[in-house]
Amino acid sequence: MNNTLKTVFLMTLMTVLLLAVGSVIGGKSGVMIAFVFSLLMNFFSYWFSDKIVLAMYGAREVSEAEAPKLYSMVRRLTTKAGLPMPKVYIIPSLTPNAFATGRNPQNAAVAVTEGILRLLDEDELEGVLGHELAHIKHRDILTATIVATMVGAIVFLARMAQWSLFFFGGSRDRENNMNWIAELVLIIVAPIAAVLIQLAISRAREFAADEGGAKISGKPLALASALKKLARGVESIPMGNAKPETAHMFIVNPLRGEGILKLFSTHPPITERVKRLEKIAREMGVYY
Repeated sequence: MNNTLKTVFLMTLMTVLLLAVGSVIGGKSGVMIAFVFSLLMNFFSYWFSDKIVLAMYGAREVSEAEAPKLYSMVRRLTTKAGLPMPKVYIIPSLTPNAFATGRNPQNAAVAVTEGILRLLDEDELEGVLGHELAHIKHRDILTATIVATMVGAIVFLARMAQWSLFFFGGSRDRENNMNWIAELVLIIVAPIAAVLIQLAISRAREFAADEGGAKISGKPLALASALKKLARGVESIPMGNAKPETAHMFIVNPLRGEGILKLFSTHPPITERVKRLEKIAREMGVYY
């Protein structure tokens, strides 16, 4: 519940940022432009983002005959989670990773790499699949899509406002109601703040999916073990075609980040995730 409230608060803050940047462009009409722009981007993302990201990573849908163990595992966990059976995809990459996508539980997909199938044992893979199904159950894919769209809208509008400010010197409403320097600060800070909020939401949803995945699979310690293996695996075999805009979808961050870049990570630290899973295991009475 704490993660849910945090997500709602952060998304509200994101909306305020969007409207504030929109107002810089042209007062009330600018706010309306921002609102309509975000609606259009959300509509496109809602319907097509899953197809785009699956194609981006060369994911191939597999049938039960092609991948019987993986398919039966997904079906068993899906039934336990009370979800419709998602489509199952395999990504031709040796980097061990996985993600879920789709606009709702009825149109969801789970994708795993060839690398993760080679690296993890069955219990660990069940923990990972439980994590991805938790994302589907919590509708995190939709949340992430909306948040990413709003960030895109804020960045786009901030650039528009910047050009407007420099070339036209501001509108009459601006001269009457806002300080020019304050507007400039907002235009510069808003996109950075939006990205930081997006990352905070992503990290909160990862913690929630870890907890949900542990309960769906019943194997919190296996999921913790999988996360440690995946973190090492991603370091040793990086995903060459990983994109920053889709990094949040994977169970572990496919992008490397050192120093200050960790502030911009889409995922919580593996050590913190493992610690929380160990706590969940004790609460569930699981010691293996």
